[in-house]
Formats: sequence, structure tokens, C-alpha cells
Amino acid sequence: MVRIAGHFARVEPRLRAGRLVLGLLSALPRKNCWTIAERAGEKSRHCMQHLLCRASWDADAVRDDVREYGVEHLHDEEAVLVVDKTGDMKKGTRTVGGQRQTRTRTGPDDLGPVRNVS
Repeated sequence: MVRIAGHFARVEPRLRAGRLVLGLLSALPRKNCWTIAERAGEKSRHCMQHLLCRASWDADAVRDDVREYGVEHLHDEEAVLVVDKTGDMKKGTRTVGGQRQTRTRTGPDDLGPVRNVS
């Protein structure tokens, strides 16, 4: 957090970002704003949602610093940070969109849009 602290306009989002990172690195079985906020001792999930959606911080600079940190520790100038946005598999059948789904990628370089496959 010391490396990225300067990219937050206020102290509150910076501290909350630290708690968010700890939640993401924790052994929580499900990681979302509710569970991470609860683990962090927040009164509601809205504070974490505010951080991610409306708080003032330089996400590009944070991304660049995290990449630099990874390169330093991997000792490889060509290291790449890959963020997996596939999310959790749906398990139930009683909620809207609750049918079990498999997520795949399309495109020759495997970087195309995500599509659901039944």
C-alpha cells in the first residue's frame, strides 16, 4: 500500500483500499463487496462499493505500480499481469440466470469477448 498510497485523493479511500486488498488476499470463500466489507469491519457494503465506483483515485497509476511490483519480484521485464474477470460459477436453478454456465473466450488470441456456453 505504501507504493500506491499517493494515487488516492483522500486518506479514507486509501485506508479502505488497503482493507479491500486484505479481503481479496484472505481465505474468504466468496469475495464480493458484502463479504469483504464485513471482514473489514465496515457497517455496510456501500463503503467498498463507493471505493470501487465513485471514489477519487488513479486506477491506471495503481495498475502500473502493481505491474512494476510484480516485475520486480518476478525478475522478468516481460512479465504480464492477467486479471481474470470470469467470476463465480452459477450453481442454483431457482434464480434468474441461475442455470449452470461455462465461460469461455473466443477469438484467435483468446482475448475476445467472454460468452456463456450452456
